[in-house]
Amino acid sequence: MAASQAPKKAGVFDIRLIIALLIGGYGLVLTIMGIGFTTEEELAKAADVNINLWAGIGMLVFAALFVLWAKLRPIVVPPSTEGEGGE
Repeated sequence: MAASQAPKKAGVFDIRLIIALLIGGYGLVLTIMGIGFTTEEELAKAADVNINLWAGIGMLVFAALFVLWAKLRPIVVPPSTEGEGGE
């Protein structure tokens, strides 16, 4: 095993980034729907709460926290043990 092998990070294959992308995409759609496409009739049905807007903002915050978590605590992939006289 070479001593110069630096530990590798999972990068874009980190499941937290994939989850953040999915939740963030849905959050963006809900936020846009809440800002631009909510009628007064829909607000009256929901007790004057723009639920699309608030749910979208919550999902965007959740996605941002997942990205921050993935950047601050990256997953380190252990080095390969191929060719070390194993099986």
